[in-house]
Amino acid sequence: MAAPGYPSPQAGYPGPHQGNYPLAPYPSPQPGYPVPQPGYPTPPVGYMPVDPNSPPPQVGFGVYPSAPPAANHPPQGLQAHPEGAPSSKPPAPQPPVQDPHSTVVPYVPAATGVPPGLEYLTQIDQILIHQQVELVEAFIGFETNNKYEIKNSMGQKIFFAKEENDCCTRNCCGPLRYFNMKILDNSNREVIHLVRPFRCASCWCPCCLQELEVQSPPGTTIGHIVQNWHPFIPKFSVQNASKETVLKIVGPCFACSCCGDINFKIQSSDESSSVGMITKQWSGLVKEIFTDTDNFGIQFPMDLDVKVKALLLGACFLIDFMFFEKTADVNQRSTVFS
Repeated sequence: MAAPGYPSPQAGYPGPHQGNYPLAPYPSPQPGYPVPQPGYPTPPVGYMPVDPNSPPPQVGFGVYPSAPPAANHPPQGLQAHPEGAPSSKPPAPQPPVQDPHSTVVPYVPAATGVPPGLEYLTQIDQILIHQQVELVEAFIGFETNNKYEIKNSMGQKIFFAKEENDCCTRNCCGPLRYFNMKILDNSNREVIHLVRPFRCASCWCPCCLQELEVQSPPGTTIGHIVQNWHPFIPKFSVQNASKETVLKIVGPCFACSCCGDINFKIQSSDESSSVGMITKQWSGLVKEIFTDTDNFGIQFPMDLDVKVKALLLGACFLIDFMFFEKTADVNQRSTVFS
C-alpha cells in the first residue's frame, strides 16, 4: 500500500535497478511478434551473405584451392629431429659423380704469359693421344686426314687435333707430306696450330731434315721442333721462339713396335738429365697390323713452361708421321736412314 501523497507505479516503467540507477523506459513486448527460434548458428566474424543468384567463384580469382592434408613427413629440404620435429638445417650437398670418359672443361684462372686456351696444361703432367680409326684406310688403304683425341690421365678429352691436307698430297707423298694441323679445345676453338713443311727424312741429306713449327695462338710462333743429324739415332731439338734449344728428344736406334712400347726420352739441352718421356704405346696385334692408328703418352714435369708442353705435343705428332705413319704402298719407317 502506497504512502499517502505518492501515486502507485504505472505499468511499463521498470523498477529501480541495482545501484539506484533507473533503466531506460523500454516498452513491453506487444503481441504479434514471433519469438526467435533456437538452431540458427552465430555467423563468423567477417562473414558476408552470398547472393544465391551469383555464380560460384572460380579458382584463381581470389579463391585458392584448399591445402592437402598435412602428412607426417617434414617439408622438402628439412630433416626431422629425433623427437620428430623438422630441422631448418638443409642436407649436405653430395659431390657430383664425374664420368671418366666425358670431356672436361675446367675453370682455370688466367695465368700470366700463358697462351689463351692452354691454361689447363699448367695443372697436368701427362697427356694421352689416341688416333681415331678410319674405316676407309683400314679396308681399301686410301689415306685420309689424321684425327686425334688428346686426353688427360683420367681419359677425359681436353683437345682434338685434325690434319688439313689435300687428297693428292696425302696419297702421293705419304708420311713425308707437309701438313697443317689444328688443335681445338672442347668449345671448338683453335688453340694450337702446327705447320710441317715438306722436308727430307734420310740421314744422307743433313741439310734438309724434318722441322715443325708450333703456333699458339694461331699466327704467333712459340717454338720449333728440329731434327738433328745423326747416322743411327733419331734426335730432335725443342727450340723456343728465339731458336734457342731448351730440351732434346732422343729416340731408340730401332723404332719398331714389336709387342711393346717405344720410348723417346726428353732430356735437358745438354742431354745430361732426363725430364720426361714420349711413349709410343702398343695398341694390340690387330690394330698394329691392319691399321696405322697409334696411341702415345707424354710425360713431363708439372712446373714445366706451358709453351714447352705445347712444343712437346707438336713433337709427338712429328714423331708419329716420321716413324709410325704408313700408306698403302709405303711401309712405316723404323730407323732414321730407312
